[in-house]
Amino acid sequence: MKTGIMNNPSKSVYDEAVFCGKAGFDFLDLTIEGPEATNVDVAQLKPILESSGLFVIGHTDPCLPYAYPVQGVRNACLDELERCAKIFATLGAKVMNIHPCYFCPPAMRKDLVLFNIEALQPVVEMAASYGLTLVLENYKAPFDRVSTFKKMLTKVPGLKLHLDFGHLNFGNDNYDVFCRELGEEILHVHFSDNRARADDHMPLGVGNVNWQKAVESLKATGYDGTITLEIFCNDANMQHKYLDLSRDLIQELWKVV
Repeated sequence: MKTGIMNNPSKSVYDEAVFCGKAGFDFLDLTIEGPEATNVDVAQLKPILESSGLFVIGHTDPCLPYAYPVQGVRNACLDELERCAKIFATLGAKVMNIHPCYFCPPAMRKDLVLFNIEALQPVVEMAASYGLTLVLENYKAPFDRVSTFKKMLTKVPGLKLHLDFGHLNFGNDNYDVFCRELGEEILHVHFSDNRARADDHMPLGVGNVNWQKAVESLKATGYDGTITLEIFCNDANMQHKYLDLSRDLIQELWKVV
């Protein structure tokens, strides 16, 4: 099992990478999004990663309307996703995340899952051309249930599951259901806490996620891959402490459950 953190897109991606390395994490979950991480200078970032022994997981902007049912919009989003894929691949990443697209004309809402299926196939193929496996992150309805993901993973060959445990805490199906039904599809994981009302990105143990049971469910699948601690705090000193405490909790649970 490898632990990493995501760069805060409101801060310098280079400073965040330095922080990640000094904190002793295994990888940087590199998100390319505004306001400060839209443009990434690979020549500047790569030496920082290499000097710290960090590898990269690719994370894309959650607000891209890539499945909107207008082909011109989809094409523009595919171009942006390819720009990200080039950056991730150049930095040695093997996994690239994408979020469900919720943008849709109100009268066409019933076709939202279909629109995502249509739009994801060319993204999967594009990502594969750069040596990247595309993983879809669970979030709010209808992308918070196993039935939706089973349909999408079947209809979009090559797509895998990015399981966010914080999102599961306010979704329809919990971690036990997802891990039991789709454990073999999990390729990347996010951990953060909340109180089942919003995506708060709290330190582990602060919200109401039962982390012992969560880790038990995940380990029961045979998963031993990457886990991002997606925890944010405005105070840099406290951020470091929160991440250390959260990492210690997961490492302890990983040994005993």
